Amino acid sequence: EVQLVESGGGWVQPGGSLKLSCVGSGFTFSNTAMKWVRHPPEWGVEWISSINSRGQATTYADFAKDRFTISRDNSKNTLYLQMNNLLPNDTAVYYCAQVGEDPISQGTQVTVSS
Repeated sequence: EVQLVESGGGWVQPGGSLKLSCVGSGFTFSNTAMKWVRHPPEWGVEWISSINSRGQATTYADFAKDRFTISRDNSKNTLYLQMNNLLPNDTAVYYCAQVGEDPISQGTQVTVSS
């Protein structure tokens, strides 16, 4: 059974930073392209970023470029999302997922406010 568990969310002031983590199990993590998506409170799910299985290739949504960095550590079955210069519009539940799949996990809440 595929399991993904996100962590690292919380409350942060505008301009702050957070690093999200996602631990995967039940599949061969090192052979799987992964992505981060988010669900803001009044919008649909937004794709943020994807990374290939070896971590060599990454893509980002325009809003994430220059502020967010996706990475992975296959030795730890862990996906990361470093988020800098956070804005109130970044408030959302953040999910990791396998590329081509919908989120199956509970996600982690990120709240950006003063």
